[in-house]
Amino acid sequence: MTADQLPADRQPVIIAARRTAVRRANGAFKELRAHQLLAPVLVNLLADTQVPAEAVTDVVIGNAVGGGGNLARLALLEAGLPASVPGVTVDRQCGSGLDAIVLAARLVAAGGNPVYLAGGVESISTAPLRAYRNDDGEPDFFARAQFVPHSFGDPDMGVAAENVAARFAVSRERQDASALRSHLRALAAAKAGHFAGEITTVETSAGPVRDDDGPRAGLNAAVLNRFPPAFVQGGTVTAGNSCFDADAASAVVVTSLQRARELGAADGLLVLTTDTAGVDPELLGIGAAVAAERLLQARGLPAASVDVVEFNEAFASQTLACLDQ
Repeated sequence: MTADQLPADRQPVIIAARRTAVRRANGAFKELRAHQLLAPVLVNLLADTQVPAEAVTDVVIGNAVGGGGNLARLALLEAGLPASVPGVTVDRQCGSGLDAIVLAARLVAAGGNPVYLAGGVESISTAPLRAYRNDDGEPDFFARAQFVPHSFGDPDMGVAAENVAARFAVSRERQDASALRSHLRALAAAKAGHFAGEITTVETSAGPVRDDDGPRAGLNAAVLNRFPPAFVQGGTVTAGNSCFDADAASAVVVTSLQRARELGAADGLLVLTTDTAGVDPELLGIGAAVAAERLLQARGLPAASVDVVEFNEAFASQTLACLDQ
């Protein structure tokens, strides 16, 4: 989708963003189901932008490990939006939340001057147990859904991260250094107050929760070096250079440039181009680099012309391989 030549009533723009703290699974948010975790984020977005709840066109939410149904609709009603507001839930696994925002932007580009709330939520703590029925009709529980046919390998994400590290020669040392840098930057950003305007306080039975608990103070190279391989014997991907299971929610307001001006938005983020790519499932972490390359080609831009590149940090091996590409 290219939108920089669209009229103002169809030019997608993000005018507000909110998130909860990112907390370790079975921790501070362990009693909250996904819709309960997302609801206060939606409430804050409406308050931040002064968008009347009844003016919301739709709520688009990504979710990968929920219990089915329509989580977006459940969350918006939990947040107090009127029953006249619809909701839709999308699932592209790890890309679900971002894909929800892309979908909202494309709907804005289609016209109608709408206002969307879009984002994602996961509650690993309260994710339902899943099971197939075996030949005897008894439940056969599984840890995760099947991503691709078994003929493609269907590796667990940690194994795929090892595959990426091996294929693209990302050493253990580079992975640990990247992980340490990520922790230090997150700690510095929090200390400087950079997250203050985006984090929504969530009330729990133990009290309000506002701070991330992933970044570790005191982490250093020696500590990271002591972590054993987490997924493959003799491998380089460890718990120290991988993400942890977490509970969190985030969302943005996506509307047209014209509507943003009408709402008095002082600034925003124009959505000019989006792309999505499929890759070999054995190397699933490299997909972001392929999509980014296609996006740059579509815009006729060299990579050097881009000021900031952000990749998700599921595994340091995947992040570094994408940056190398």
